[in-house]
Amino acid sequence: MAEKKSSSWVLMVTAQTPTNIAVIKYWGKRDESLILPINDSISVTLDPSHLCTTTTVAVSPAFSHDRMWLNGKEISLSGGRYQNCLREIRSRASDVEDEKKGIKIAKKDWENLHFHIASYNNFPTAAGLASSAAGFACLVYSLAKLMNVKEDNGQLSAIARQGSGSACRSLYGGFVKWIMGKDYNGSDSIAVQLVDENHWDELVILVAVVSSRQKETSSTSGMRETVETSPLVLHRAKEVVPKRIIEMEEAIKSRDFPAFARLTCSDSNQFHAVCLDTSPPIFYMNDTSHRIISCVEKWNRSEGTPQVAYTFDAGPNAVMIARNRKVAALLLQRLLFHFPPQSDADLNSYIVGDKSILKDAGIQDLKDVEALPPPPEIKDNIPAQKYKGDVSYFICTKPGRGPVLLSEESRALLDPETGLPK
Repeated sequence: MAEKKSSSWVLMVTAQTPTNIAVIKYWGKRDESLILPINDSISVTLDPSHLCTTTTVAVSPAFSHDRMWLNGKEISLSGGRYQNCLREIRSRASDVEDEKKGIKIAKKDWENLHFHIASYNNFPTAAGLASSAAGFACLVYSLAKLMNVKEDNGQLSAIARQGSGSACRSLYGGFVKWIMGKDYNGSDSIAVQLVDENHWDELVILVAVVSSRQKETSSTSGMRETVETSPLVLHRAKEVVPKRIIEMEEAIKSRDFPAFARLTCSDSNQFHAVCLDTSPPIFYMNDTSHRIISCVEKWNRSEGTPQVAYTFDAGPNAVMIARNRKVAALLLQRLLFHFPPQSDADLNSYIVGDKSILKDAGIQDLKDVEALPPPPEIKDNIPAQKYKGDVSYFICTKPGRGPVLLSEESRALLDPETGLPK
């Protein structure tokens, strides 16, 4: 058995993993249990200092069973997806020795040891901001570090995929491709990094959190219904996406923003068209989502070349990618003109993440928001409408790095003595 004089020792690891937003969407599985997709997908990893999951995993001979807390609340680990990830990671464990604490765990001991897991998202869970992607990626990454698993991030991505498909793409920073693979066992359905976060670092990403409520149709059931009932989704997977993947890889590598924006917007719109083609139809976007699309489309057309790309996952929240910081400031002015905060709101909590974008946009307080002129692309004869309070808040961020270990004990979510949440 794992060695130490007393049985009260606790060994812990804490990691932080980013979320990601697909620019070429994954929608539909060919294998439900292994989570194998019907097409390749490409995503951008978001800066973890603004959107991430932090997970602490602990092991101790004193733990009687596996337990998990998400955002402070205990949740069941009995679901197949958690069990798949735990089984796959346990089977790859190696010997572990912590000389400072005098702990030795042999490879064979891991089968009899139990884990405590605490996970925290610094953004809304299950609201269409890929919280499950960051969550499962962080779970697998932190357990792999705790158990001295030798596999690289690409191989770990195949395990994270079995928790949440998009999770495989959160094991890298920058732009990431999830290869659908061909093997029936899913061994070649893995994530690969296309470019790192520094390759296209002038991009600025603005997220409009339209609703942080949990969505009515989960991605899992939505995908299943689409594959079963939509003729459009098969055409998309076989004919449309393979061409777009090639074009998108080229646009990213050559930093061709017009091509990138065209592909990103088109693919988002087709994904939501496929949801509408499902029986019964699935509505992830709402009126506010549609107004944001209209705002961006009008501006892009008036400029003659795209300034901003938009994309929506399975929810109403808009992710807008601006070609550079100057464009992002102009975008924020437009968004604040159309979607101002409530009169009693605090601007500091209405724009979160990289707040310096407010200065670039020339906005210091709510008076500056009220004084914003209508965007020039709005025709004079159409009165500009404002939708106060329709956006909960905005997050300003950028492409970011992949997962990292957090070595400072103060950032752990579990108590080092008891292995229970702090």
